[in-house]
Amino acid sequence: MHPKPGLTCEWPITNFFGMAPTSTIRQTAEQRREAVLRAAMIEFAQGGLDGTSTQTIAARAGISQPYLFRLFPNKKALFIEAIQTANQQIVAKFEAAAGTTSGQDALTAMAVAYTELIADRTFLLLSLHGFASCGDEEVRAACRRCFRDVWYTIERLSGLDPDTVRQFYATGMLCNVITAMQLDDVDERWAKLARPGDPRESKPEGK
Repeated sequence: MHPKPGLTCEWPITNFFGMAPTSTIRQTAEQRREAVLRAAMIEFAQGGLDGTSTQTIAARAGISQPYLFRLFPNKKALFIEAIQTANQQIVAKFEAAAGTTSGQDALTAMAVAYTELIADRTFLLLSLHGFASCGDEEVRAACRRCFRDVWYTIERLSGLDPDTVRQFYATGMLCNVITAMQLDDVDERWAKLARPGDPRESKPEGK
């Protein structure tokens, strides 16, 4: 038996902030908001929800703390938007990678795309902090929505059964942990065995 394509553990944060403004005033407001969101993603990736201050985020964005609260109602709302933005990147990346393919070919393309995403430690650690903050009811609800959206995206693009989608998703979560721990730097048997292979070199069963 040959293993189904999995995810290797080797993704850069893409810029979703390219919408054209409709007016000079709106452009300035949008640019400020986007700058705060980008800064928040970086800071939350390092300190998580509880360990990050809005003052630090505002400083990185080059604005005052009071102005930050004109753009976002509170820190938790900013954190939730940050993890939702990261999740939107997964969906967009998967859709672009899969293109017109389906089945195992779509899974392989999405697996390669995911390895590129988690190579960006800001993206990776922000995602992990989202799950780690699920003790908060609102964050938990947001993470559930994100998980749902990615699941349905994989299912829709691949057209495969739930067991295969679950295996693919599970391998991706394993790769999050492996990449966070930087197991590629560990030259020990257990670390080597834990790392999935390159999805481009795997073949579906029976081929």
